Amino acid sequence: MARAQSKLTAQSEIAVPAEIRRKLGIGPGSIVEWEQDGELVFVRRAGRYSFEDVHRALFGGQPPEKSVDVKATIAKHIRAKHARR
Repeated sequence: MARAQSKLTAQSEIAVPAEIRRKLGIGPGSIVEWEQDGELVFVRRAGRYSFEDVHRALFGGQPPEKSVDVKATIAKHIRAKHARR
C-alpha cells in the first residue's frame, strides 16, 4: 500500500488525502489535533472535549500529566464514589 502524501503550499497549508479524510471522518470545517513525539507527528480528529475538559469535569483542579491512564483513574474515582460504607 502506497503512503498518502501531501505537499506544503507557500502559505504553509496542506491538503489531507481523501483516504485519510474518510478514515478520520473529517470534512470541511473539521478540527484536527497535531501531536509531536520526537521525530514523529500524529494527526487525529479533535474530540468535542479535550483531556483537560474531561479531567476538570470529573475531578476539578489542574489535570495531571497526559501519561496518566485516564480509564483506570476514572474507574478508581467511580469505585471510591460508590463504595459501600
